[in-house]
Amino acid sequence: MRSTISSGYTRLPKAHKISATAVLVAAGAAVALAAVPATAAETTGVKTVAQNAGSFGETQQAEIGRAADTALAQAQATAKAKTDAAKADQDRANRSTARAALKPAAKPAAPAPKAYADNLDGWIKESMDILRAKGIPASYEGIKRNVMRESTGNPRAINDWDVNAVNGVPSKGLLQIIDPTFKAYHVEGTSWDIYDPVANITASCAYAADKYGSMDNVNSAY
Repeated sequence: MRSTISSGYTRLPKAHKISATAVLVAAGAAVALAAVPATAAETTGVKTVAQNAGSFGETQQAEIGRAADTALAQAQATAKAKTDAAKADQDRANRSTARAALKPAAKPAAPAPKAYADNLDGWIKESMDILRAKGIPASYEGIKRNVMRESTGNPRAINDWDVNAVNGVPSKGLLQIIDPTFKAYHVEGTSWDIYDPVANITASCAYAADKYGSMDNVNSAY
C-alpha cells in the first residue's frame, strides 16, 4: 500500500477532483457577478424607465393632438353650418323681395266723387268742372248772368210764345236751349234730359263757345 502522504497533502480521488472543480467554477462565477459595477445595472434599469416614459409622453401628445383636431373640425363644421343657414335666410329674403317687386303696384283708390249742392250754385260749379275737363271756355259769372236772364234759375222753365215755340221747338231749361241744339252740342258724361240743370248748362256753353267764343260773350238772346 502507497503512503497517503505525498508532497505535503493527501492525494484526492478523481471523483473528488471533479467536485472541487465544480465548486471553483461556481465560485468564479459568483466573483464575476460581484465584480459587475452596480451603477451599470442601475443605469440599465433607469434607461428602460426613461424609454417607457418617453413612449407614454408621445402617446399622450398624440391623443391631445387628435382631440385638438377633432375640436377644430367640430368648430369649423358649426361655423360653416351657421354661415350656410345665414346665407339661406338671406337668399329667402332676396327671393321674397324680388317677388314683391314683380307684383303689380296696387292701383290707387279712386277719389271720392265730388259733392255738389243741389241748387243753382252747385249746378254751375259741376258744369264748370265738366267744361274745364273738355276744354270749353266759360266763367261762373258769365253762366249765372245768362241763367238769371233766361230762366231766373228755374230748370223747368219753357218758352211757349217766341218764334221757336211757334215752330214747335220751344226753348227749355236754365239757359233756354232748343232740342235740336241741345242734341247737337250735348257734352259726353252728362244727361240726355234737356231739363237736367247740369246737362242744360253744359250743352248751352258748348254752343255759345262755338258761336260766340264763350258764354261770357253772350248778353242777350242767342
